[in-house]
Amino acid sequence: MSERPEFQLTTPDSVAADADAIEIIRIWWSKGEPVMSVKPAFDDPLKFGELLAIAARHMAHGYAVRHGHDETQAYNRILQGISEVIKADNVRTVAEPLTPTRGNA
Repeated sequence: MSERPEFQLTTPDSVAADADAIEIIRIWWSKGEPVMSVKPAFDDPLKFGELLAIAARHMAHGYAVRHGHDETQAYNRILQGISEVIKADNVRTVAEPLTPTRGNA
């Protein structure tokens, strides 16, 4: 897996300096669908919902900066996508076998 440098993600300095920081989720788009590694690190799933809402806000800002979208409209499109998936109710979890020799960073 290789990405163009402008799309590579880096660990923020504030996170690298925080001994208590934990990674919660990694998401890739692969073969036309999302693939992810998740860690249910919060005691209350509500916190994960809050994290997703904050991530949606940040992503809307990213669309505004990188692609020139109106930030509010981008946020609303993100929420529309979330709503459509919730309404469809057809997402199923498929766990891949654990392979400690590949993909672990």
